[in-house]
Amino acid sequence: MHSDPLLQSAAKTNAALMARRRAALPTGLGQAYEVFAERADGAEIWDVEGKRYIDFAGGIAVLNTGHRHPKIVQAVKAQLDKVHHTCFQVLAYEPYVELAERLIAKAPGAFPKKAFFLSTGAEAVENAIKIARAATGRQAVIAFGGGFHGRTLLGMALTGKVAPYKAGFGPFPAEIYHAEYPNPLHGISVADALRSLEHIFKYDVEPARVAAIILEPVQGEGGFYVAPFEFAQALRTLCDQHGIVFIADEVQTGAGRTGTWLACEQWGVAPDMITMAKSMAGGFPISAVIGRADLMDKPLPGGLGGTYAGNPLACAAALAVLDVFEEEQLLERSRAVGERLKAGLTALMAQHPEIRDVRGLGAMVAIELFEGGDLSKPAAELTKRLCAEALKRGLVLLSCGLYANVIRILVPLTASDDLLDEGLAILGEALQAAKR
Repeated sequence: MHSDPLLQSAAKTNAALMARRRAALPTGLGQAYEVFAERADGAEIWDVEGKRYIDFAGGIAVLNTGHRHPKIVQAVKAQLDKVHHTCFQVLAYEPYVELAERLIAKAPGAFPKKAFFLSTGAEAVENAIKIARAATGRQAVIAFGGGFHGRTLLGMALTGKVAPYKAGFGPFPAEIYHAEYPNPLHGISVADALRSLEHIFKYDVEPARVAAIILEPVQGEGGFYVAPFEFAQALRTLCDQHGIVFIADEVQTGAGRTGTWLACEQWGVAPDMITMAKSMAGGFPISAVIGRADLMDKPLPGGLGGTYAGNPLACAAALAVLDVFEEEQLLERSRAVGERLKAGLTALMAQHPEIRDVRGLGAMVAIELFEGGDLSKPAAELTKRLCAEALKRGLVLLSCGLYANVIRILVPLTASDDLLDEGLAILGEALQAAKR
C-alpha cells in the first residue's frame, strides 16, 4: 500500500497534523499545544515547521538529563544489539538486577531494601498499595487533597483533584480517604493538615484498618507545593505509632529534580516505600517500587510483575542516567538551576504583582498567579494566556494547580545558564503581553 502523496506533503505542518490527530484520536487525550515535535536536543525542540522552542516542560518531568543525552542513546543502542525483550518473569537479564541494586543503595533508610520495576508511575503506585495491603492485612489508604497518583482507577481514587482526572470515571475503589496537604499560601498549616488526619481517624476509619499513607514530597499536578519536612516527620511518627506503611510518591520529584536523588532524602526520616518513574530512565518507560525488604517480600510469587515491566532497553537507559548524574554532577547542577530560576522569577515578581509566590525544591520551581495579587482570586485565565504567549515566543511552559493558576518549570538539568536566562526573559515578555 502506497501513502497518499498529498497527505505526505501536507503532513509537515502543525495544522495538517492536528487535523489528522483530531480525526483519529479521542477528545479525552488532551494536548497542551497544537505543535508537533520533529527533533530535540538537550533543552531545545524544533517542530515540524522548523520553529525552535526552549523546553521548560521537560516532557512533564521526564527529561532531567535532557533530550537525547548521548550516553543514554549509546546505552540503549548497545542493549538493542543484545536483547530488547524476554519478559523478566520468563527469562531474566542482568541490567534489571544491577539497576535494582544501584537504586536500593541510593534510597534512604538504615534497613534492608528490595526493588522491582514496572512501566508507568501509576503502576508503581498501585503496586506499592498492593504491597502495603499484603504486608499489613489492611485495606484503607490515606492520600492528600491536591495529590496526583495516576490515571488508573486506583490512581484516580488516590488523586485528590476531580477535574479533569476523576470527572465521569467513577465509581472508584473503596477505602480511600483524603487529608489536607499543608499549603500556607491557601491557609492550610501543618497543624491543620495533621488535624485533618485526626478527623479521618475519628470520623471515617480507625488507624488499625489503614494500610498506607501516600505523600508526594512536592505536589506535581497539585501546584508544586513543598511538603514541610516537619510534616513528613510527623507522618513518620504517626505511621510508626499505628503500624501504617509510609509511601513517598517520587514519580515526579525523583531522579534528581529536587537537588537530591530523591526528595525524601531531605526529610530526615525515611519512608517505608518509594515509587519512581518519569526521569529515572531519561524518557524510556520504566517505573520502580523500592522498599523495606520485609514488606516487599509479602506478596506471593506471581503477585507482582508485568509483561513489559523493567524492559531491557529501559533498564539500560536508567543505568546510563545514574552514570550521567555522577559524571556530570547533576545533583549540584539541579540545585544551581533551581537557584537561578528562583532568582529570575523573584525579579519578575517584583515587577508583576500578579505573581504572589515563587517556590520549589531544587530545580522543581513554580510561580503562582492571582488577579491583581489578590489571594482570593486565582488567575487561571491569565495563566492560560501566559502559556500561549510564551509558546508564540518559543518557550514551552506547563500550568498546573488546583486552581489552574500555577506555572511549573521542569527544564532539563543539562540546560546552560544562557538558555535558562533566555527562557526566563521570554517568560517575562509573555507575562507582560498576557496582561494587556
